[in-house]
Amino acid sequence: MVTLKKFLAKAGPFLGLALVITVFALPGETREFFLTYNNFKIILTQTVIVAIGALGMTLIIVSGGIDLSVGSSIALTSVVGALLIQHGWGPVPVLLATVATGGVIGLLNGGLIAGLRMTPFIITLGMLGIARGFAKWLADNQTVNYDTSPLNGWMTTADPFSRALPAGVWIAAGLAGLTMIVLRDTIFGRQLFAIGGNETAARYSGIRITRTKVLVYTVAGCFFGLAGIFQLSRLRQGDPTVAVGLELDIIAAVIIGGASLNGGVGTVLGSMIGALIMSVLRNGSQQMGWPTYFQEIIIGLVIIVAVFLDRLRQGKAAA
Repeated sequence: MVTLKKFLAKAGPFLGLALVITVFALPGETREFFLTYNNFKIILTQTVIVAIGALGMTLIIVSGGIDLSVGSSIALTSVVGALLIQHGWGPVPVLLATVATGGVIGLLNGGLIAGLRMTPFIITLGMLGIARGFAKWLADNQTVNYDTSPLNGWMTTADPFSRALPAGVWIAAGLAGLTMIVLRDTIFGRQLFAIGGNETAARYSGIRITRTKVLVYTVAGCFFGLAGIFQLSRLRQGDPTVAVGLELDIIAAVIIGGASLNGGVGTVLGSMIGALIMSVLRNGSQQMGWPTYFQEIIIGLVIIVAVFLDRLRQGKAAA
C-alpha cells in the first residue's frame, strides 16, 4: 500500500515543477509567451548544463559525497576546449580531451578524498579555487575566442525559433537514460547506494570503498567536462569567469529531486526534474523583469527549502 509519505517522496519533484510553472503561468504580462513551445525550448536548452552536471552530482551524492568544484571545473574545461579549437583541433578530439580534463579533475578529487580519507567538502572546496585559478592562468585572465566550430550548434540552432531542439537536449536526455540504467541495474550502482547508506557495512560486505569512490568522482568529472563543452558551445568562447556558483544550482537540483545529502538516496529522474525547476525559476524570473539580485535570493531560498525537506525526510525515516 502506497502511503502519503511515499507518494509525496516520489511525486514531490513533479508537484514542485507543476507549482513553479503554474505560478509563472498565472494571468499577467508574461503568460502569453511563457506557455509557448518556443519558451519551453529555451528552458530545455538552458537546462542542459545543469542537467548534465546533476547527473554527475547524483552519482556523488548517492555515494555519500559532495563536489563544490563543479563550477570551476566547467570553466576550466571550457577554456581548455576553446584553446584546442584555437590550435586547429577537430570537434571529436576537442570533445574527448575536454571530457578527459574533467575526468582528471574528478580523479584528483576522488584520489584525495578516498586515499587520504578527507572530507569531500574540504577537498572539493580547495579544488574549486585550484581549478578556477588554472582556468584564469590558461586563458591569461581573458576570454579565449575562436573563429567557429561545429560544436557551436550543440546548444543553439541557426533559427532559435525553429521547431527542432538543439542536440544538447537530446544528448542530456540520452545520458540521463544511461545513468539511470547504471544506478538501477548494475553492480556499480548498487555499490554506490550501499556506500552512501552505510560505508562501514559496505566495507565489511567486500566493496572496495577506495576504488569505488575514486571511480565515481572520475566519472562525475567526465560529466562536468562534458558540461564544459556545452558551456563553450553556448558562449562560443572559453571564459574562465563563468559558472561561478553553478554548483549550488546543480546540488539544489539533485536535492530537490529527492536525493539526500546523507547519501544512499537519489534518482536520476528526480535530479532531471530538479534541474528543470531551477531553469523554470530563472526563466520565469527574467520574464517577470525581476532584478538579478532578487533572482539570486529566490534561488537561495529554494536551496534552503530543499535542504530542509531533505532533513525532514531523514528525520522521519529515522523515526
